[in-house]
Amino acid sequence: MPRSGGIATMMRLPAVSDPAGLDACFIGIPFDTGTSNRTGTRFGPRQIRAESSLLRPYNMATRAAPFDSLRVADIGDVAVNPYNLLDSIGRIEQAFDRIAAVGCRPITLGGDHTITLPILRAMRRKHGPVGLVHVDAHADVNDTMFGEKICHGTPFRRAVEEGLLDCSRVAQIGLRGTGYSAGDFDWCRKQGFRVIQAEECWHRSLAPMMAEIRERVGGGPVYLSYDIDSLDPAFAPGTGTPEIGGLTVPQGLEIIRGMAGLDIVGADLVEVSPPYDPVGTTALTGANLAYEMLCVLPGVEHR
Repeated sequence: MPRSGGIATMMRLPAVSDPAGLDACFIGIPFDTGTSNRTGTRFGPRQIRAESSLLRPYNMATRAAPFDSLRVADIGDVAVNPYNLLDSIGRIEQAFDRIAAVGCRPITLGGDHTITLPILRAMRRKHGPVGLVHVDAHADVNDTMFGEKICHGTPFRRAVEEGLLDCSRVAQIGLRGTGYSAGDFDWCRKQGFRVIQAEECWHRSLAPMMAEIRERVGGGPVYLSYDIDSLDPAFAPGTGTPEIGGLTVPQGLEIIRGMAGLDIVGADLVEVSPPYDPVGTTALTGANLAYEMLCVLPGVEHR
């Protein structure tokens, strides 16, 4: 089948409905009810899948061969409720409880960052509190937004309150921009998070930093949450809350590749908003980053 044909699954993988028997899966969450500004991330999973047809199975940089060693499929999308945020949260939790129960490691295509909260709830029930590598322009630790406790600006505050994270094994990378108060990132540090603001990443390779991060978050299950707005809008304009001065694409690759060897139990790629990038560059970048996440899962062989 030529790349321009066939069903638009992630990387043209088999489409299945049951995660049983899989080592890893791609799953979409077409959800943007939790956004506070520009919507459109509900179209992210579909566009990421469309752009992923350009990808080939072998990673020529790392020599990872995920499809030679793991059973992987695209299990479709969570059937969220576009009119009810809390109902959608419940549906996401149920879907990921099912995935975790059969030992499948999910790589999620978002969707806005609200979706990470119900995923982490499912991870907590399966694995206990997890370590976290959170790559983002924003800390997403607001207490409320417009009086709401659950939205894309609050998931990691809720995750701490609910005991979903091992706070001694949390790193946030790429935070930047303007804030509502001068101490917006200080709450994270008070919880024990390692906070690496974007300015610390400018003009340097992040490989040495990732050696430190591996040491910090290792020793237990780890979840990776990757917001596409961590990248500078020059590279990823199709997102809801862009911030200048962000990471480069090579730095994004260094972060993910630097997680090899960790017990990664799941990952997500969120906040791709296709309406703000009609040529598809952001979705293409997101597809590549999601593939790189697959390449660092436990059990992947290298050729």
